[in-house]
Amino acid sequence: MRIAMFSSQPYDRRFFEEARAARNDGAEIHYHATALDAETAVLAQGCTAVCVFVNDVLDAATLDLLHGLGVRALLLRCAGFNNVDLHAAARLGMFAARVPAYSPEAVAEHALAMIQTLNRHTHRAYARVREGNFALEGLLGMTLHGKTAGIVGTGKIGLATARILNGFGCRVLGFDPFPSPAFAPLGTMVPLAQLLAESDIVSLHCPLTDTTRHLIDAATLAAMKPGAMLVNTSRGGLIDTAAVIEALKSRQLGALAIDVYEQESALFFHDHSGDILTDDIFGRLLTFPNVLITGHQGFFTIEALREIAAITFDNLDCFRRGGQCANLLPAPD
Repeated sequence: MRIAMFSSQPYDRRFFEEARAARNDGAEIHYHATALDAETAVLAQGCTAVCVFVNDVLDAATLDLLHGLGVRALLLRCAGFNNVDLHAAARLGMFAARVPAYSPEAVAEHALAMIQTLNRHTHRAYARVREGNFALEGLLGMTLHGKTAGIVGTGKIGLATARILNGFGCRVLGFDPFPSPAFAPLGTMVPLAQLLAESDIVSLHCPLTDTTRHLIDAATLAAMKPGAMLVNTSRGGLIDTAAVIEALKSRQLGALAIDVYEQESALFFHDHSGDILTDDIFGRLLTFPNVLITGHQGFFTIEALREIAAITFDNLDCFRRGGQCANLLPAPD
């Protein structure tokens, strides 16, 4: 079995080779740093499966090319699958499975780290102290205890975030069209409009679909509590970035913390420190002192990477055996 892994980084090789050795799996993995799309699909020549990540493009054109090269399995090492044309995959009869939940606490803890960093300005305090500046002016934050935190999406990561914020003594509100019963001990499910109006912090934990794309736009930003903090560790497309910039400029939005960005595929997971930034919208975000951006690292823990590798190999075993797989991508509507 030959597998072409796209968008691979040194840490992917480390944890996948570790898992392969532990299982004594004879799969031959070819690691490619480049992302998958119609132009790079040829790199999967001679492979039965491709292993892909969040910014790889698996549209109809790419899937047709892969199928023509002999690829029959799509192994996603992530939970989201908005980058996959489900209709094309079904038409071609391709096996497609994901990693639906890998250490949800990892992403939840990163969301909390971003909240605390932005709220208490620890990133700015660190830089000041390194320069011998111990002044506190400009570092004023708020006490999270007693504040209202809104969780949009009560899946595994949303629940983990709610547990942490509940432990901080926050009043936790939740919104989800398909609410989880496990949320009941942690907070109160409310309509989205109420959550936005009452929350001091709004944290997004929902998938990117046609109905959730630009869930946060000019209208929902206007409906938020003035001065609230918005946090997104889910998918960049949930936020209309241009609308967020206007809300920051008007001070309707008090602060923004994002680990994802709707145009991140051209930026994230690579070193661009020597390049000229051509994304003017992203460049504008970088000018705000009340904006914190990380490069899609919420998942990036030892435990999560080990779990991703293990579940991906489990999915591969399902493909080999031809049996049932709990992690198959859902059938298209």
